[in-house]
Amino acid sequence: MIRTFSFDASRLRAVFAPRKPRHPLLRLAVGLLGLGVLCVLVFFGVFVGAAMLAAGMAYRLLRPRQRASAQQRVVEGEYEVVRKPALPLSH
Repeated sequence: MIRTFSFDASRLRAVFAPRKPRHPLLRLAVGLLGLGVLCVLVFFGVFVGAAMLAAGMAYRLLRPRQRASAQQRVVEGEYEVVRKPALPLSH
């Protein structure tokens, strides 16, 4: 007698599939719970984002400004003007 094994994925999928409760009040309670969790997550996301923006602005306002002298802003260099016919493959 030969036995074969076949894997049925529908059983595994059914284990992890979310099921809605049948009772209407329980459905309402689970829906409100999900909505409450969503609101809490959005609130904390907005709060953390606002705190990060406030900390960034406070950092920029409170850090000492470094004044650059005129010598530090000058970039020295030599340049050469290249005419258009001297460029390779220029059209």
